[in-house]
Amino acid sequence: MPRPFARTLTAVLALAAPAVALPLASPGPAAADSVVIGGSPVRVADSPWVVALSSRDRFGGTRSGQFCGGVVVGRSTVLTAAHCLSEEVLGVRLREMSDLKVIAGRDDLGTSEGREIPVREASVNPKYDSSTNAGDVAVLSLASPLPENYAIPMAAAGDRAYTPGTRAAVYGWGDTTGAGAYARSLRSASVHVLSDAKCGEAYPGSSDGTYSAASMLCAGELEGGRDACQGDSGGPLVARGRLIGLVSWGSGCGKVGSPGVYTRISGVAQDMPLRG
Repeated sequence: MPRPFARTLTAVLALAAPAVALPLASPGPAAADSVVIGGSPVRVADSPWVVALSSRDRFGGTRSGQFCGGVVVGRSTVLTAAHCLSEEVLGVRLREMSDLKVIAGRDDLGTSEGREIPVREASVNPKYDSSTNAGDVAVLSLASPLPENYAIPMAAAGDRAYTPGTRAAVYGWGDTTGAGAYARSLRSASVHVLSDAKCGEAYPGSSDGTYSAASMLCAGELEGGRDACQGDSGGPLVARGRLIGLVSWGSGCGKVGSPGVYTRISGVAQDMPLRG
């Protein structure tokens, strides 16, 4: 995350505004075929809506080209963090990407299980502010649909899942230690939703970043120890069976007094259609 960097593998660069839907080069038919601090391994079969973003051209190697996470909210619709699609993260302009794929149904990224589905179109929130990470969400339209049961419902404004103290879970394949030890298999950590007041105290506008309750929420443990980290950006924060946030940014990973900051799903829903 940017701490105050976004939780991708590299730092964030501003996207040209206003952002628009960008059709991606078609790589042909789909082939059948960030980590969490203080977490433990989980099965994708129990949370099929968790997916990985992959580009072997840009991030090739032993990790299947994974560089961010995502979450299925419709059969052909995946949400991720807007900063995951920045030019500095991708190394090229998004419109030049020809092999951006979503990996679904795969626990271990070193295997070929599940499916790798090309991304047909990517739309970045036009209100995304790369300097603050406000509105940090993008929508990916898949070239072929996933099963209906892969999608997770999204929490609306006022949902009890946003109540401070609610237990939530964050998922990803990113750094497990804060020192570059990336997971090969999916992991999840249990955290608690924190109040806007606590989040504002943690990020009051210092060099660590500024918290804005309109499009952000934070979750973690005040004593530290459980958090998302680099490589988890765009992954889901889930509470009461609903998607409440996307991994966005923070200061360090699992640090005392520095909870993870997430894009508030109910806060960005009004800015762009989140389900195709």
